[in-house]
Amino acid sequence: MAIRVVAHLQAHPEKASELRELLEGLVVPTRQEAGCVSYEMLESLEDPAKFTFVEEWTSEEALQAHFETEHIQNALANFPDLLAADLDLRTYRIVR
Repeated sequence: MAIRVVAHLQAHPEKASELRELLEGLVVPTRQEAGCVSYEMLESLEDPAKFTFVEEWTSEEALQAHFETEHIQNALANFPDLLAADLDLRTYRIVR
């Protein structure tokens, strides 16, 4: 069953460009992962310190493997210094 993920990230205003650079570095390696159907990074038009990822994974196992990759582990390790709020990560399944 496919898994959809929506992740919201809010940078400290003075760290927005640093977070943006870190997040941009996730896109290419993540799109190459087994089980990644789509992985889009969005930046808010109203607030350039707010970012959202919209993702689709082939399975829960593929998503869990994603969280264990070096690039994601590196990002998670840097989030405490860059984020103004906790990562808001939500997973979904298609109902219809």
